[in-house]
Amino acid sequence: MTQEVKRNYLEINSLEDLNQGSKPSDDYSLNLLDPINFHLNKFFYKNIGNKHKWVDRLTWTEEKWIDYVSSKNVKTYVLKCKEDLVGFFELIHHQEKKEVEIAYLGILEEYHNKKLGSYLLSEAIKESFKNEINRTWVHTCTLDHKNALKNYITRGMKIFKTEVINI
Repeated sequence: MTQEVKRNYLEINSLEDLNQGSKPSDDYSLNLLDPINFHLNKFFYKNIGNKHKWVDRLTWTEEKWIDYVSSKNVKTYVLKCKEDLVGFFELIHHQEKKEVEIAYLGILEEYHNKKLGSYLLSEAIKESFKNEINRTWVHTCTLDHKNALKNYITRGMKIFKTEVINI
């Protein structure tokens, strides 16, 4: 059975265009995952992605996960509330193109509807522009959280490409 999915690609070309989401409280912290820990990337991918049909990486071996998170171009940031895991984002730096891709960004379901997505996306964009880049981009689709596209646009990102795919 195939399903028609609309995918939007969005970009932001300057930190000045960012409409910053506010930090919810001092109970929340966001940190670069250092040292790397593929188990955390895999945990977030499976637990957040399960509801949104993230399937590409489900067949990855441990070796493939380790290779991916070990790349100097990949950075993972983890959002916590006190010591509890809340969400994450992965940035892939494409230095040759002077751009950063927000590869994955998500919040665990028990933390939905707390306005954390706007903060997490804002921080992902800010981290991206710490490098000398010309843009940060992401893609989202109709399978993602119902507020995902609205959040990207509200933060200042603009759609530059739309496609319909069948999965």
